[in-house]
Amino acid sequence: MTYHGAVKVGGPPDVRELAHLIITKVAVGPYDNNAYLLRCRATDEQLLIDAAADAPVLLETVGDDLATVVTTHRHHDHWGALAEVVATTGARTAAGEHDAEGIDVPTELRLADGDRLRVGQVELTVRHLVGHTPGAIVLVYDDPQGHPHVFTGDCLFPGGVGNTWGDPAAFESLYKDVNEKIFDVLPDEAWVYPGHGNDTTLGAERPHLREWRERGW
Repeated sequence: MTYHGAVKVGGPPDVRELAHLIITKVAVGPYDNNAYLLRCRATDEQLLIDAAADAPVLLETVGDDLATVVTTHRHHDHWGALAEVVATTGARTAAGEHDAEGIDVPTELRLADGDRLRVGQVELTVRHLVGHTPGAIVLVYDDPQGHPHVFTGDCLFPGGVGNTWGDPAAFESLYKDVNEKIFDVLPDEAWVYPGHGNDTTLGAERPHLREWRERGW
């Protein structure tokens, strides 16, 4: 079946099968958070993005083996199940270096802009975007046999950048980083997997960048 990314809490996950990577998206928790399980086809190594909530659901999705859990940013709704998932699987924890202190579970791997993170034979690039939080990160998988895939946490959604709570400086920072590190370097075909809600593409959002700037959110 064709991947669509429209998942609901309590419903089944959606699975996207790429040449080298399998992406499973599941919705969890009272804030409809998205968690993404990435599995390398060649090695079966797995990486989870945001152990947000509903640990039993995440552990059922993960199965028997998990190498790494990446937390996209420090807000509690994105790491509410982290302690239980790590205790059960023994996975290492990773997060942006400037948000690690805001996550109650210790971060073993502190990530900086431009770092490379591997799941089996698949490489992800870390991009640090400032504004929603000081240390939020985005993970980019540049599929050598397709288009890029971008896991944006709460930095980019269909219809705009992440919440900056009316702070003009925070909005300017996030808008600038999203433009320079995402839109300016990736093609329209790049698929966006946000921390909540449905997916989108850069091509669908790019025509609205000026509108976002003018409205200031």
